[in-house]
Amino acid sequence: MSGRAAKIPILLTVLASAVVVSGRAQTEAPVSPIANLPIAKGKFQPSDDSLKRYEYPEWFRDAKFGIWSHWGPQAVPRQGDWYAKRLYIHDSKRRDGTPMQDPDNKYHVEHYGHPSKFGYKDIIPLWKAEKWDPEKLMALYKKAGAKYFVSMGTHHDNFFLWNSRLHSWNSVRMGPKKDVVGLWQKAAKDQGLRFGVSEHLGASYTWFQAAHSADKTGPMAGVPYDGNDPRYEELYHGKAAPDDTGWLTKNPVWQREWFDRIKELVDNYQPDLLYSDSAMPFGDVGRSLIAHFYNQDVARHHGQLEAVYTCKQESAGMWARDIERGVTEGIGAEPWQTDTSIGDWYYRTGQKYKTSGEIIQMLTDIVSKNGNLLINVVQTPEGDLEPDMIRTLDEIAGWISVNGEGIYSTRPWVVFGEGPSTKAQEKGRFGGLRDVPDKAYTPEDFRFTRSKDGRALYAFCLGKPGSEMRLTSLGRNAKLAQKAVASVHLLGNSSKLEWRLEDDALVIKTPANLPASPATGVKIGFAN
Repeated sequence: MSGRAAKIPILLTVLASAVVVSGRAQTEAPVSPIANLPIAKGKFQPSDDSLKRYEYPEWFRDAKFGIWSHWGPQAVPRQGDWYAKRLYIHDSKRRDGTPMQDPDNKYHVEHYGHPSKFGYKDIIPLWKAEKWDPEKLMALYKKAGAKYFVSMGTHHDNFFLWNSRLHSWNSVRMGPKKDVVGLWQKAAKDQGLRFGVSEHLGASYTWFQAAHSADKTGPMAGVPYDGNDPRYEELYHGKAAPDDTGWLTKNPVWQREWFDRIKELVDNYQPDLLYSDSAMPFGDVGRSLIAHFYNQDVARHHGQLEAVYTCKQESAGMWARDIERGVTEGIGAEPWQTDTSIGDWYYRTGQKYKTSGEIIQMLTDIVSKNGNLLINVVQTPEGDLEPDMIRTLDEIAGWISVNGEGIYSTRPWVVFGEGPSTKAQEKGRFGGLRDVPDKAYTPEDFRFTRSKDGRALYAFCLGKPGSEMRLTSLGRNAKLAQKAVASVHLLGNSSKLEWRLEDDALVIKTPANLPASPATGVKIGFAN
């Protein structure tokens, strides 16, 4: 996109002179950059009423657990998330308002040089992914229980991990010189996993504006960063209008560019799932992209819709709502998804990872509320996993092999759970509740799922059971179960357990040799 196009006034809705849209000069007048967006023919149109005809595919409702590769050039410095932006923030503030140099800017200057000379464009060639083995990793992810896999398509750094004809800053031409999305997709299909892509481009236009600034203080004050160099505008975008500071840009030319580039991603790879790191982007532009995504998928599947679009906005039945690092407070009316990470979003030296137990408890809580868990497994800049990541995946695999019956292809019960954890949890930053509670679960904390046919109820004790497990939701007085309890046994063990039904609880005697587990699963059968 030309610098001239980037300076078009934001409030201009009709362009009477030549504009640049996706690299093609258009001279018709008047022309709006977001008019007549090309979408595949089909039943979905870019309107809420039309998108509400969406039906959630069974594969997504059954899958429950996905793994994400939130990975790219920003892993190279080993400093965690948002490095591409923060290396350009010399003048920052502490929480108390006092001035400070941003730690990423300090690290960058000390290790690479000042961003007026060595910027993010120079980090990209350092990303070689020389130890990346997508087939080996996908086999690990399948063993751990993932039913779908999501590849980063592009982060806010505007670097594409696919073979793009519209954008030269991509992983085929630079860095590892590999089609990262394509290779991940092949590995996922070979393992029988559904495949998705995440796009963070919508926020990139304003997020990357820091690259157009300069230090305000210090010996390099006023020296422009490399983002001001017009030679690199394709990577850093043009300069935004002064009032274009929201998470999503108001510039219609950039909105059209977003549409064309994400449409290219969809058309070239035809993913099962598309994730946007925002609310639905850009009004009717976003609706057009979603309608296109759905329509092309219906055509590809001979009339059956298999596609899932997910973004950080209440769905009203139009897509699957995503909650970053959070969960719903109760059972969601429609299927939804948590996205989170085992650690930081990108590799960071010394970071603390979630334990397998925390992930298993989170998964169980999410599934009980009609949700799916999509979790980022942190890769090194070179593309492999650290030993503790592999150990965590192995531990999850062990639990899933025993308890998967109560997770996959299940549906919510009448209530999602019981116990102290259902009453007091901290609110999440991005909606809902935090994905990991501050306090440890107790033996009174249970989560419930049910089989599709309703013949079995699964109860997971999230604390360490005592001599008995008491499920108050199944007591006679609760009147939640429509049929009488007929059998009780541990998941992964066909031996029946001793139990009795009381007015206030179903009481299950805990076996003396009960294996330690972050979520002890019990299957409860009902009389016909």
